[in-house]
Amino acid sequence: MNSATVARAHGCFHVVTGAWPLVHRRSFEAVTGPKADVWLLQTVSGLLVVTGWGQIRAADADPDSARRIGVGTACTLLAIDVIYASRGRIRRVYFLDAVFQALWLTAWRRPSAS
Repeated sequence: MNSATVARAHGCFHVVTGAWPLVHRRSFEAVTGPKADVWLLQTVSGLLVVTGWGQIRAADADPDSARRIGVGTACTLLAIDVIYASRGRIRRVYFLDAVFQALWLTAWRRPSAS
């Protein structure tokens, strides 16, 4: 898989997962737990949508930038998932998100040049 393909796939993942709580917060919270600060949920969600859109747009024109955005976002989310799920601050389902973030890091490590 080449960098542009990884960028588009990761960008779509960010758009969809970021939009979910904006489109249907009730189902998102049913899975991830209630959120005390809705404004923070909406902020992070919006940032993920914008990040994903940026990755999609940069996929062909600037795949190195798309990779940096993807790797940085995946590292950040992975760390937050593991730290706070381990402490019981967020639900254990976030360990599943940590797995997805690790898979994205693996995908970014292996794209071919073509």
